[in-house]
Formats: sequence, C-alpha cells, structure tokens
Amino acid sequence: MTPAVIQLAAEAAERQSAEVTDWGARIAWVVGLLVFIAFVYWLMRQGWKWRGALQSDLPELPVAPDGLPEHRLALTGRYHGSTTAGQWLDRIVAHGLGVRSRVELTLTDAGLDVVRPGATDFFVPAAQLRGARLDKGIAGKVLTEGGLLVVTWAHGDKLIDSGFRSDRAAEHAAWVRSIDTLVTQNSSITTEGAER
Repeated sequence: MTPAVIQLAAEAAERQSAEVTDWGARIAWVVGLLVFIAFVYWLMRQGWKWRGALQSDLPELPVAPDGLPEHRLALTGRYHGSTTAGQWLDRIVAHGLGVRSRVELTLTDAGLDVVRPGATDFFVPAAQLRGARLDKGIAGKVLTEGGLLVVTWAHGDKLIDSGFRSDRAAEHAAWVRSIDTLVTQNSSITTEGAER
C-alpha cells in the first residue's frame, strides 16, 4: 500500500462519526406523539357523541314495510352521509345517519328503501320525499360537479339531505327525474285529497 492510501484510511477511521441516536429521547418523542394522536381521536369521538346528543330529538328511522311494490329504479353504490337540508356541512349523526357505507337503493311507488350492509337500514316513505338533485359535495365528501345524488326528505320536523354515489354515476340523472316525478305525483294526490 502506498503511504497516501494508508493516510486516507487513517483519516477515514478518525472521521467515523460517533453514535448520534439517543434512544431514550427518541422513544419519548414517539410515545408523546402516540399519546397526542390518541387524544385527538378521543376528542373527535367526543364531538361525534356530542353531535348525536344534540340531535336526539330526531325520531327513529322508519323501516321498509313488507311487500314493497315493484321497483322503479335500483342502484348499488356508496352512502356518504346526511345533513340538514341546504346546509351541506351540518352532518346528522343520530340513528347511524352519519355512518358511511355501501348502499343498495331501491325506489318504488311506496318510497325509497335504503339498505346499508354494516349500518342501519332505513326507508323514506314517498310522502316524505321532497326532491332530488345532482351536487358535488356533502359533509366530508367532495366530488366533481354532479357526482353526488342528493335526496331531500322530511323526517319529523326536519328536512334532511342524504348523499349517494352510484357505482355507475351516469344513473344519477335518471334518479333525479324519477324521484321528482314521484314527489309531483304524491303532491297532486295530496292536493286532490285536500280539495275533497
């Protein structure tokens, strides 16, 4: 070996850095971070429970009656949540309405049947339907313009917007037309009954 190579090897050995990891401090930081994350999740859960308590006056959700008439439309997709009608950020969490899930929607002359595997199913009678529209967002979910089917319905003394997204988004327009037609038919029947 040449003296230059020996000298470079000696210098490299001298420059080797000392151990820089302070394991005690690193573990303390990791534990502190985990405690902070757990605290944030706990606060979020408390907020969810508090919101549910504020909405406790909302009646129980109706269930689908036996022997529903033949369906007008059916879709599978996602349920993205419900809000107070016209206030897309005011999420409703009472009775499981805040839980996102897969959904199977069926529209019949009797109303809208909402079947949610792993969450609470509910039924919106045709008389409670107020309309439908295409929108781009609902609390916690924003999509492209027209990417969300929003159904407005009455429950107790509250108007509710529920957001759905079909696995085939091109179906949304047909759903809006069908729900609006059903609402118009029901309102004309109600008006005729009131006039008699």
